[in-house]
Amino acid sequence: MAVVEEKGPASWKRDYTQDGTVDLKGRPVLRSKTGQWKACSFIVGYEVFERMAYYGIASNLVIYLTNRLHEGTVKSSNNVSNWAGSVWMMPLVGAYIADAYLGRYRTFVIASCIYLLVLLFTHGFQGMCLLTLAVSVPSLRPPQCAEGVADQNCPKASPLQRGIFFLALYVIAAGTGGTKANISTMGADQFDEFEPKERSYKLSFFNWWFFSIFIGTLFSNTFLVYIQDNVGWAIGYGLPTIGLAISVMVFLVGTPLYRHKLPSGSPITKMLQVFVAAIRKWNAFVPEDPNELHDLSIEEYAYNGRNKIDHSSSLSFLDKAATKTGQTSPWMLCTVTQVEETKQMTKMIPILVTTILPSTLVVQATTLFIKQGTTLDRRMGPHFNIPPACLTAFITIFMLISIVVYDLVFVPLIRRYTKNPRGITMLQRLGIGLVLHIVIMVTACLAERKRLSVARENHLFGRHDTIPLSIFILLPQFALAGVADNFVEIAKLEFFYDQAPEGMKSLGTSYFTTSLGLGSFLSTFLLSIIANITQRHGHKGWVLDNLNISHLDYYYLFMSVLSLINFLCFVFVAKSFVYNVDVKQNKSGLEMNPASS
Repeated sequence: MAVVEEKGPASWKRDYTQDGTVDLKGRPVLRSKTGQWKACSFIVGYEVFERMAYYGIASNLVIYLTNRLHEGTVKSSNNVSNWAGSVWMMPLVGAYIADAYLGRYRTFVIASCIYLLVLLFTHGFQGMCLLTLAVSVPSLRPPQCAEGVADQNCPKASPLQRGIFFLALYVIAAGTGGTKANISTMGADQFDEFEPKERSYKLSFFNWWFFSIFIGTLFSNTFLVYIQDNVGWAIGYGLPTIGLAISVMVFLVGTPLYRHKLPSGSPITKMLQVFVAAIRKWNAFVPEDPNELHDLSIEEYAYNGRNKIDHSSSLSFLDKAATKTGQTSPWMLCTVTQVEETKQMTKMIPILVTTILPSTLVVQATTLFIKQGTTLDRRMGPHFNIPPACLTAFITIFMLISIVVYDLVFVPLIRRYTKNPRGITMLQRLGIGLVLHIVIMVTACLAERKRLSVARENHLFGRHDTIPLSIFILLPQFALAGVADNFVEIAKLEFFYDQAPEGMKSLGTSYFTTSLGLGSFLSTFLLSIIANITQRHGHKGWVLDNLNISHLDYYYLFMSVLSLINFLCFVFVAKSFVYNVDVKQNKSGLEMNPASS
């Protein structure tokens, strides 16, 4: 922690933050002049425009791959899933760099230069420009399929055309690595854990953080999707590029107000050191008195802006890493605090595993759900057809509504009975969302059965036949997905951030993105396996390029059963989970107290 010299008015000394935050030059910062909502407003503003840019690409990507690059249902869906998986997994790299070397701010700025071309420090905007170029220049995309030509006879994209398009997508994915892992964590860093008022603000931060995300998403899923479908892909992808440039400028404007936490070493390396030391000293005797284990004093931790964590009895085999044997190598001897940090991150892994399957729903909403919409009656009045991807706007709308109701109505009401500042615990909130995921897949199954029934009644079995059934039959599954996001996604992000030790907050946030990334790759795996297995032995299969002769209802039913099994696993894991501790300040430095979460 940066040391504040004993000079100046006493009120100034009290006004310095107590959580180790500093300015960009490493100097202590005044609470009244930095951080809090005034700093978060710029971070939230960045996220609005950045989400507009990201979902301007992601929401309608499956339609572009199908209609412009002439890919089939499984291939286009899997390409979207794989790209989304890469986008969400790259933050692991960003978190490592931030926690180990550069800090969150500098990592974010550098990653933004990869995401966006700014003068000579560039690759990201090149990614956005390259994407705009790929959809604009006729020679970089295959010609449109002539009317009446069978889909299998449409000209396919050449290796060069596909290469340029997917290169652009994956350059963007690389650029997001340093932004996604650090932007939300940096926002939470603007609130001092040691000041009760700021601490209370932090409880609502992630709710309003997601609120801002979905404002940008709503714009993309309505206006930008309409532009892409009805005006042109060049303009439709050019506007997100402009939005991305605006987002970076908004973030940089707030630089003087930001609070920063100094990097405290690679969290992954620290965890590996604990496991290696424990294994190498497997036969060592662990003393019964935790005070005999290796650790530093509270004052040493306080001086360096870190929290001393008391010994706990969980995962006791890791205590061997802090057992003194005469060797002082960091790969042979670790502090109790380092061991406890590793325990905290390890304890969250079972919860992380149970959030992977629900993350596949995020992919379904931007792939198969949208593909269903292309077969339905999209008319809204005599002159307007709803773009299928616009249905994802209802996820955003219901997410926004549910966040407001949850934060302003549900939490104050339930808090009277639970006495929990959050109303319910983070895992209880997550569990409610997992139940909603089961309901969503059952709802999607029923809607698909109705769609297929109407198709059979009207003898509509062609791939491009429009079924006389309103596209709004899909509205319930999109609306429920929005409500579920309020519980699952916000609870995940808050849980992984809150339960991560102070020096591993970015890595904790990366657990959130990792669940989305692994969920995306799991979606690719499940869809490919199901499509392949169900077409064996002469069967038509559940997932075909022609959805009017497919059986997506069976696939959704299969996913609902998996979701039920996953929920039961979550309940088992959550019941045995012990929350970490809250940090409070006392006269002698920093101490850890039992949490109420």
